[in-house]
Amino acid sequence: MKPMRTGRLVLRNWQDRDRELFHRINSDERVMEFFPFRRDRVQADAKMDELRGVIDRDGFGFAAAEVAATGQCIGFVGITRTDHLPFLPAGTVEIGWRLAPEFWGKGYVTEASEAWLAFGFETLGLGEIVSFAVENNRRSTAVMERLGMTADPSADFDHPGIPDSHAALKRHVFYRLGRADWQQQTQKRAAR
Repeated sequence: MKPMRTGRLVLRNWQDRDRELFHRINSDERVMEFFPFRRDRVQADAKMDELRGVIDRDGFGFAAAEVAATGQCIGFVGITRTDHLPFLPAGTVEIGWRLAPEFWGKGYVTEASEAWLAFGFETLGLGEIVSFAVENNRRSTAVMERLGMTADPSADFDHPGIPDSHAALKRHVFYRLGRADWQQQTQKRAAR
């Protein structure tokens, strides 16, 4: 993956220097509030290696986001295939993110996501990008809405990877953004 730059960020593949931050965001109670698990260091390292391999293979994925001015990794933002959800059509691509809490509320996720949407629609030629989150995860759904994504209640689902022991986390809301809608929104923003 060739690193992408936004106004304040560099979006790039994972590096060994990111391991401590990656472990921290995958074990932090606030960050993982809507997940049924926390990763120890060995599990986090394995997951980071998996994400790095996906990016090496596909040229995109859940990529490291770093502050350009400092080189500090703050978490990840990216697009990836949803092959782990067998009920979605083959080739479906989702956008997702996870940042360390001290970087919340600064617009980093929206900024990086806009770059990834442009990459997905312009470079990859995708017709649609989706996103989903636990139904009461208002922080994530607010980002989806800021990105111009539209809720599709008919596609809401119980996540098959969430165990019954965490029933409150099973129900996920589903959001969509088609290329034509994204192009129209982009043109409106440019005209302002």
